[in-house]
Amino acid sequence: MNVLPHINEEWTLFLDRDGVINAEKKEEYVLSWDEFHFLPGVKEALALLNPLFKRIVIVTNQKSIGKGLLTEDGLHTIHTNMLREIQQTGGRIDKIYFCPDLTDESPNRKPAPGMAFQAKASNPEIDLAKSIMIGNKLTDMGFGKNAGMFTIFVATTNPETPFPHPLIDARFDNLLLAATALTKA
Repeated sequence: MNVLPHINEEWTLFLDRDGVINAEKKEEYVLSWDEFHFLPGVKEALALLNPLFKRIVIVTNQKSIGKGLLTEDGLHTIHTNMLREIQQTGGRIDKIYFCPDLTDESPNRKPAPGMAFQAKASNPEIDLAKSIMIGNKLTDMGFGKNAGMFTIFVATTNPETPFPHPLIDARFDNLLLAATALTKA
């Protein structure tokens, strides 16, 4: 049973990117705008989420940079194009945080909550207890829980993940279904 918190304009939404916003490449990385493909319903979902949250941020692990497969400029190009398309359809992303680190022990690599703390440092009004993390992996859910957030799992790429699960507060098949439910919470 999905019981969602009652949200208002004080809340912040944290989103994973690969597998939530765009199609994930199994065992590979999205290395160019040509390889970036929005998942079905994502732009509509982001338009629905836009008025619900004070801030909407993306937090994304990007080992491809640490491995030298993608430059920060290349990532910026992908994100600039992504943001333009999201804005053209009524959505918004206020900030994107990424972790290029290779080691899983990095304080900024999910599930560690470092990117949440970066967001709070840049925007002190963010209350992590009034934040939601939406992701498609248990590392995303761990990130949310480690930062004190409500977590929503979208089963776009890992539908076998069990629910109920101690790291998952709610589960939906995709971002559009989660967004629709949040508009009614």
